[in-house]
Amino acid sequence: MSNVSQGPGWWQASDDRWYPPEAQPGGSTPAGAGPYGRGAPGAGSLLLNIIWLVLSGFWLALVYSVVGFALCCTLIGIPFGLQCFKLARFAFWPFGRVVMTRSGGDTGLTFLGNVVWFVLVGLWMAIAHLFTGVALCLTVIGIPLGLGNFKLIPMVLFPFGKVIVPRAPI
Repeated sequence: MSNVSQGPGWWQASDDRWYPPEAQPGGSTPAGAGPYGRGAPGAGSLLLNIIWLVLSGFWLALVYSVVGFALCCTLIGIPFGLQCFKLARFAFWPFGRVVMTRSGGDTGLTFLGNVVWFVLVGLWMAIAHLFTGVALCLTVIGIPLGLGNFKLIPMVLFPFGKVIVPRAPI
């Protein structure tokens, strides 16, 4: 992991750090494939993201951003505010991206941060995403959007030690 790209195949995760090709989700990246792997997400992801953005992504990202800003106004809340901003970016455009556990990210502070987050914010936001996902799945058109809400739940419960990376095409 590095703060700058070290050559072809290196990719940038949501933590703004660059990772080597062998750390690419879904396998290694061929040389010259660019920083995000073997290609951008397909047209299906783009279409789902646009529908998601219009129906719920904008509002979710806005809520996470406002909460993040409020948390960053306090010194002790800054790490939690930064997690809100990470969740806002993911909630804004979730399709074509996956959540991964950061290597070496399982420290005592990560655990403590996740426990505090879970009690204060995570459990309540996860319940909200669960109910929203179930409601969206009751309609045929809303099923992919409901699944998108379910996809956010693990990240909302325990965001510390996680990174969001582009999904490698199959």
